[in-house]
Amino acid sequence: KGEHIAYVRDRRLWAGPVTGTAQAITPKETNSDVHWGEAEFVAQEEMNRFNGFWWSPDEKRIAVERFDESMVGVVTRTAIGAEDTRTYQQRYPAAGTPNAEVSLWVMGPDGSNRVQVDLGADKDIYLARVDWAPDGKTLYVQRMNREQTVLDMLKVDPATGKASVLFTEKAADKHWIDLSDSYRFLSDGSLIWWSQRDGFGHLYRLKGGKWSQLTKGDWVVTGLVGVDEKGGKLYLTGTKDDVLANQVYAMDLNAPGKLTRITEPGWVNNASMDKSGQTLMITRASDAQPAQSFIADTSGKRLAWIEENKVAGAHPYAPYLASHRPAQFGTIPAKDGTPLHYMMITPPLEAGKKYPVFTYHYGGPTSQVVAKGFQGALAQAIVDKGYIYFAIDNRGSDNRGVKFASALHHAMGSVEVEDQLAGAMWLKQQPFVDADKISTFGWSYGGYMSIKMLEANPGAYAAGIAVAPVTKWQLYDTTYTERYLGDPGKLPQVYEKANALADTGKISDPLLIIHGMADDNVVFENASAIIAKLQGEAVPFEMMLYPGYTHRISGPKVSQHLYETIFRFLDRNGAGSGK
Repeated sequence: KGEHIAYVRDRRLWAGPVTGTAQAITPKETNSDVHWGEAEFVAQEEMNRFNGFWWSPDEKRIAVERFDESMVGVVTRTAIGAEDTRTYQQRYPAAGTPNAEVSLWVMGPDGSNRVQVDLGADKDIYLARVDWAPDGKTLYVQRMNREQTVLDMLKVDPATGKASVLFTEKAADKHWIDLSDSYRFLSDGSLIWWSQRDGFGHLYRLKGGKWSQLTKGDWVVTGLVGVDEKGGKLYLTGTKDDVLANQVYAMDLNAPGKLTRITEPGWVNNASMDKSGQTLMITRASDAQPAQSFIADTSGKRLAWIEENKVAGAHPYAPYLASHRPAQFGTIPAKDGTPLHYMMITPPLEAGKKYPVFTYHYGGPTSQVVAKGFQGALAQAIVDKGYIYFAIDNRGSDNRGVKFASALHHAMGSVEVEDQLAGAMWLKQQPFVDADKISTFGWSYGGYMSIKMLEANPGAYAAGIAVAPVTKWQLYDTTYTERYLGDPGKLPQVYEKANALADTGKISDPLLIIHGMADDNVVFENASAIIAKLQGEAVPFEMMLYPGYTHRISGPKVSQHLYETIFRFLDRNGAGSGK
């Protein structure tokens, strides 16, 4: 209704009428590790949940999260800057260690009639999502187990906090629950719900206690865009026509499965919608067109530009449009025959000439690198320097279904390394490729991949660049790491094999490690661990460190320095273009 406001201050939730004065509506805790109205660290970092309080539609009640992180381990972080070094203490739930204890409460806008929601006897859970029914009479809570294999939708009486399980979603064997925001409670009491229960991410409807499947096929619904309840229409994004080009579709709720594409082929699209399901905001990009956004009606017809982003005149990419090189797409079979999508951008090829290759990869779960949208100025700049720019989406990457993603279950650093090698071997067979000049570059999980690729396949790559690489998974947080690798206390062998430290002695190709010295995501201990290991085994490598920079090393001059460092490294080691 917009009549009240709420905010967090001093670890308490404050609320009040917009026209009045706010007051603290949660208790003042003596323990500084207790927070009200905030999302705990792993919820924000790994579950895409940033809210810690939720107003009922009529604003007569508010659901509030309380978390206690006193049991979470304290780690010492050191941020080395250009002029000083700062050391600070942080509550950080590393893999296999305790998470914050989370509870949920419902109260009036003045803090009165406070009741605790019954989340069950097990305290070691994740509070994944919280939603009010449209009529405000029911609170729905998604509760997920620590292993991230079972999700319960709880139906809660906000007056008493009593909860019952509406339904349970279970992960497929050797998989995990992928949390999604593609769901919606409708005014008729039904629920539109995204699930991978048939092996692909699709939409279902729960109505009157019965499930019906709204979409199906060997493709993925990437998002629930909106619902026009009065008109009986649903709008979604998905890969029905092409896994490399997300499109927007309309569907009649009374005729499930019959989709009408409302966006143009040749574009990669994303969309959002107003609550009534009448107006769309579509963002799209193509090979030579950076992202542009517009308002559209429900047929997809453009009504007005938000940002046309036309590449002309003073547009920063306009001077380079004439030399823009189009991306080429295809598939390469993995070792088990699975088709892997690749993207390649080449300079204008001269007959008889062979070109070095700059391979870009990420490789980790929930990612998709190969798509038919705008690849960015960096890819074109690399091609302009005389390289072929190449990327391949290995098994474990996103939008190919459960089986494809499950390849990484308890097996990080295995099939994705194998599939990247398949791409390199295919490149070596191309007549325009210099087979002795194929380098590999990755950042974060991709940096981890660069190291694992050099360890697993000596001689296959001319050089490897690892930016901000994870090298020891025990250093990373509970939610992300345990989702894919399990509990390190129970599965130490899985972590030992996944880590990038055991096989450093096998590296024989040039390696460049780059890391920000104040990285608060992939902490610098990952770099120091592998640096010490390489030195202890007398393995030569090169290194570039950036004081004061976190996981994102960027800036007009710093970015230039980073990539010039990379290209000089490649030239110096016989893997460059010399341009």
